[in-house]
Amino acid sequence: MKVAIVDGYVDEPSCLGVPPYISPYPRYVYGMLKKLGYTPLYTTIDRLREDYRLKKELYDFDLVVVIAGMVVPGKYVGGKPLGLRELKGLFPAEKPKKKILVGPIVLEMSKRDRLMLENYEIIDFPFEADLFNFLSLEIGSTSSTRSNLKSAQADRNFLNEFSILGAEVIKHHPDFPFVICEIETYKGCYWRRCSFCIERIHGFPSQREPKAVVAEIEALYKKGCRYFRLGNQTDFFTYMGDFSREIPKPDPEAMKNFHRAIWKKCPKIRVLHMDNANPKTIATWPEESKEIVKTIVIYQSPGNIAAMGLESADDRVVDANDLAANPDEVMEAIKLVNAYGKQIGYNGMPCFLPGINFVIGLKGETKKTFEINYAFLEKILEQDLWLRRINIRQVKILSKTPMHSFGDKLLKKHKKEFRIFKEKVRKNVDREMLRRILPLGRKITDVRCEFVEGAYTFGRQLATYPLLIAIKGNYPRNTFLDVRIIDHGRRSITAEKAS
Repeated sequence: MKVAIVDGYVDEPSCLGVPPYISPYPRYVYGMLKKLGYTPLYTTIDRLREDYRLKKELYDFDLVVVIAGMVVPGKYVGGKPLGLRELKGLFPAEKPKKKILVGPIVLEMSKRDRLMLENYEIIDFPFEADLFNFLSLEIGSTSSTRSNLKSAQADRNFLNEFSILGAEVIKHHPDFPFVICEIETYKGCYWRRCSFCIERIHGFPSQREPKAVVAEIEALYKKGCRYFRLGNQTDFFTYMGDFSREIPKPDPEAMKNFHRAIWKKCPKIRVLHMDNANPKTIATWPEESKEIVKTIVIYQSPGNIAAMGLESADDRVVDANDLAANPDEVMEAIKLVNAYGKQIGYNGMPCFLPGINFVIGLKGETKKTFEINYAFLEKILEQDLWLRRINIRQVKILSKTPMHSFGDKLLKKHKKEFRIFKEKVRKNVDREMLRRILPLGRKITDVRCEFVEGAYTFGRQLATYPLLIAIKGNYPRNTFLDVRIIDHGRRSITAEKAS
């Protein structure tokens, strides 16, 4: 059998797979197929767009697994995600012989969309155990393997073997070796109440064994990966913590040992970052969280960011949508991370800073909400607290969330307020924050050149939420430069090659 994986990229609240990232999903699927005796071809949707001959080759394959889904879509430099419209015309109806669609894209599909994709086997999200069972039936395995997987579906450790077997897929990524591997520590959310968030679909958190996570990182490291993000969880601070409490209690000693184990096995890692941190955890357990912040500063790479879900600084919106943390708790979390993470690291970036998310269009939102949100940011500036990035997005209405029945009525009602708020933040807050964090003349190292426009080359460090840098001059893709800052934009900087 000829088998292939098409990586259409994913972006979820707890998982990113747009280049230069590779999500765990293609690695898991690759591992499943290896387990069943096949070595699949791996390709990305960008490569198929560029190489029609390769796309036509897939027409004759026996099985193609397509992975896709943008739950929290944004602006991407490294790749263009596969959307529903493109998916519908990606392959002819009868070719390849069998097509499987997986990923969070299924959450945004209507009945009409499913009818138009009737030539695909669509596996609901989350898909991993169901996909392996389906593949077992289609291309051969034992019934005992299937029954064991069914019973283990809620335990994310069933993926450990696949994560090791699938490590080699990174060598086939177009950006290899400059690929950031997103690593799953757990799936699920202890809160599971936020009205708009799809993480509830994963249920109560199921944690992977730390030894298994380290083993996966080591397997990827041996295949040539040097860039990692511990990002595929809703709150990194609670990993290995005590989930018997309403707000899980972090375990600083376990976290320190976990990081030490990574570096012992993989001493030449170039980047180790994290993603999500629930400010509710940090505000509830400040002493334990303080120790974890210290561990992150010591054992992870500079330029690191803790993405925090503020969503709204309006208490009415917080209550109406059952958001995890209130504005005061978010502010406390921001202060704690700043207290230890502001110092400048060896690559020119602050070691560890918060990033906050706003979601527009939630229940209870009024015109006054936008004023309250902006006042929250002004307070941060007044206290000289640093935020590495401010994400402002409109709520995406997804099935299986309470917002689905509420709809997008407030998005339509507050279009003008949204545009004004976003412009004010970008003009008055983002640029000022960049000036404070990255003053003129600062040297930034290891900037990877990605594309050229006119007289400038645009590059970024390989990092979590990396800063876009316009560099004077034209340099080949994948050239690494040290640069000095000469100007600030709203969300980017201009630099020149450091002498």
